[in-house]
Amino acid sequence: MTTPTSLAKIDGIDKKILRFLMEDARKPVLEIARSIGISGAAIHQRLRKLEASGLLSGSKFIVNPKSLGYTTMAYIGIYLDKAMSNPMAVKQLEKIPEVLECHYTTGNWSILIKVLCRDNEHLMQVLNKEIQAIEGVSRTETFISLAQQIDRQISI
Repeated sequence: MTTPTSLAKIDGIDKKILRFLMEDARKPVLEIARSIGISGAAIHQRLRKLEASGLLSGSKFIVNPKSLGYTTMAYIGIYLDKAMSNPMAVKQLEKIPEVLECHYTTGNWSILIKVLCRDNEHLMQVLNKEIQAIEGVSRTETFISLAQQIDRQISI
């Protein structure tokens, strides 16, 4: 695994491979190899090297939440009574399936979370019955996402 002091070393070929896979992770390795002009075995070897360096951290299929009826995305800033409550609050947030992300933040909130709910009523239930019931949570501030305009990875 890389750390901020040990950056992964990649060359132009690695960048081309990564760009192909970031555009379409299902693109066949042999098709990428033909496009770049190297062997499929060389692509596999480079991918193993990139995984070992920590630059690649796996692959996954992305489920479209709307197809399952989840249409309300919200970001919730959580104010905690004291900083000591952070680890305990995070443990409780992990138990709530609607919580997709959890971040410690600077600024007013102790924690910022991203939640996905079926609708506004479902969001209200999650907020009132689960998140605000966590010990140490003094209050929350909720921002409902109307529409996601940008969804991308870092440019390579």
